[in-house]
Amino acid sequence: METKEKTSLAQKALEQGKGILRLAPTWVPRSFCVPGRRIKLHPDDYYVLGGERGGIDERWLSSTTPAKNGPLTGENEGLSAIVLHDGAQEQQILLKDAIDELKGEIIGERLWNEYQAWPMYSKFFDNMGPLPHHIHHSDEYAAMVGQLGKPEAYYFPPQLNNHGGDFPYTFFGIAPGTTKEQIKECLQNFTKGDNKLTNYSSAYRLEPGTGWDVPPGILHAPGSLCTYEPQKASDIFAMYQSLVNEAIIPEELLWNGTPEDRKGDYDLLVEVIDWEANVDPNFMQNHFMRPKPVRDAAEMQAEGYIENWICYKNEAYSAKELTVLPGQTVTIKDSAAYGLIVLQGHGKMGVWDIETPALIRYGQLTNDEFFVTEKAALEGVTISNPSTSDPIVMLKHFGPNNPDLVL
Repeated sequence: METKEKTSLAQKALEQGKGILRLAPTWVPRSFCVPGRRIKLHPDDYYVLGGERGGIDERWLSSTTPAKNGPLTGENEGLSAIVLHDGAQEQQILLKDAIDELKGEIIGERLWNEYQAWPMYSKFFDNMGPLPHHIHHSDEYAAMVGQLGKPEAYYFPPQLNNHGGDFPYTFFGIAPGTTKEQIKECLQNFTKGDNKLTNYSSAYRLEPGTGWDVPPGILHAPGSLCTYEPQKASDIFAMYQSLVNEAIIPEELLWNGTPEDRKGDYDLLVEVIDWEANVDPNFMQNHFMRPKPVRDAAEMQAEGYIENWICYKNEAYSAKELTVLPGQTVTIKDSAAYGLIVLQGHGKMGVWDIETPALIRYGQLTNDEFFVTEKAALEGVTISNPSTSDPIVMLKHFGPNNPDLVL
């Protein structure tokens, strides 16, 4: 009976939105982070889940991936929910459940046949300080603990970066000339205070309106800009830096993602590092991303919009920034399903009113996040901007091997 009800609610949501699903905000706390307070959550609500859960410094977007926040993790934490009307009532169902029921009707047959799931999600990551130098395992090493590897990408939206936080610089990679023995020694010193891992890395200043690609096996210590972060649907990582912002990192996080029988094996930790990629002397050239127009910029502007690729260096996901100019109505076609978040402006998208809230209470519904089915994307999404002055700006996140991504 339950499955039948879910199917009918999922179908209703699809019909009501004409192939565009409205999503509720999904807030995620992190016990080891201090919120940067740039993701529009009400000031009273950053610690609404209690001090022991930590502050809310993430909003997950188009997520069918549960958050892994230890034994206190809330039910359905990290999972996006679809909002629909069922008679006089407003209902919510998980995006994951709807995709499990309707499969290719939502994400397209190509992705469903290959993954049987929506294989990515995005998030806003909003921390006041930097994160420790850490690593995400490749598929090969993640498989040792029954997980998938995790590539990710960063884009720093100007709309969410009115301040840079405490340290708007990210350490990436390992300085050329460094030896594996030097890194292994840092890892062996993990419990002795500062293991000084970043002595062997380079920090890059972060610039709003740009981004970075971070494949698995790359050491990185994300800086304190508010970050839009498309990524593969996985939550595997290991912290290789023992002290950041004068806070000690628990040793258990060094061995996170390591099989039980290999814990204590520092050679394995070094092996997880993609050495050649980390010591690449052209690291910035190969991983930094400036926006690239999806087609001729003057032609797009003449038609009333500007669309740029903002994450485009990894086949596991891609992302675009779409700007609809004031007073314009445009129809935008894509060849794949996608999630989207509206960052600026208000107007109409298909049957939906869209708007950008300035302030959101925890639990409050919004009209700024949606999921566009493949069918609706192929037919074209019509967006109208009634403002005489304010553009509509939205970010769109796609799954693997986007057919439109040809650079």
